[in-house]
Amino acid sequence: MTGELILFGCLAALLAVSGLAVIVARRAIYSALALVVNFFGLAILYFTLGSQFLGIAQIVVYLGAIMVLFLFCIMLLQMSAEEALEEKAGLHIGAAVVLCVAFLAILWTQVLRVPTQTGTLAVDAQREALSTVEAIGSGLFTRWALPFEITSVLLLVGIVGSILLAKRRL
Repeated sequence: MTGELILFGCLAALLAVSGLAVIVARRAIYSALALVVNFFGLAILYFTLGSQFLGIAQIVVYLGAIMVLFLFCIMLLQMSAEEALEEKAGLHIGAAVVLCVAFLAILWTQVLRVPTQTGTLAVDAQREALSTVEAIGSGLFTRWALPFEITSVLLLVGIVGSILLAKRRL
């Protein structure tokens, strides 16, 4: 066993346990803290795969911004465990079972697939070419400049719309 495989196994176990803790935690704050651990473990996994940009983006965007938003909403709503558990199961359990079976079937097909040596080398070369911050920045400002600008305009429209809706309520 190589060190990378051992590290991946430890990270996979950490991600699975923290993901399960997000679901089964009785209090919303414990669920949010387990989600922080999950996001941080995912960032470490990105770093081990050689994708520095995704690892840093995971930490900055999800740990920095999204989790602050989640914690702010939890504090604002002040939900207790009894209020959060009042929702009835109904169709949720059936849908969860169907989605779990579909996920496991897809996972099983990917585990059974044996990559060829040439396919693996081509994927490794492509990953090396696209995983650095320099390659992503170069592509962002040359090849994907227009979609990037369109996305920024859409986000700006959403921000302005939310401000107008909030001012109307005041």
